Amino acid sequence: MPTRRAVYPGSFDPPTLGHIDLVERGLLMVDELVVAVLRNPDKASLFTVEERLEMLNDCFADQPGVRVESFDGLLVDFAKRMDCQAILRGLRAVSDFEYEFQMALMNRRLAPDLETLFLMPSEDQVFVSSRIVREVAHFGGDLTSLVPDRVLDRLKLKFPQS
Repeated sequence: MPTRRAVYPGSFDPPTLGHIDLVERGLLMVDELVVAVLRNPDKASLFTVEERLEMLNDCFADQPGVRVESFDGLLVDFAKRMDCQAILRGLRAVSDFEYEFQMALMNRRLAPDLETLFLMPSEDQVFVSSRIVREVAHFGGDLTSLVPDRVLDRLKLKFPQS
């Protein structure tokens, strides 16, 4: 039986418990999930791509079926190189839907055989985003329920008051 493989792309700057939740639930649908960090030189990031890859590898070290990679260029080209049949995307709110819907349609036009799977995060993670985590970290708020411990340690190095 062929391996069912999907790619879960994102910036993961930083990885959150919401990301972890989607990966764990995505693995219920596929045999292997490629967590793919986008290399975007035009976007200012808190963590380097290498730091994000390290954090994600730490988060999924004991999780069979998860592979962490980085990519640039078109997601559909990367997905083909990784032999993926689907793209996994999270929808936190209705506001996410319009953008994600447009991207899914464009990806379908570019790669008709590549499906997009949408998952909603668990209720306790629905409000969590990397942007919110960075803001809470900047102002020294409690991040223990938002990010894995390994990520929290890295955030404390970037924001000593966290």
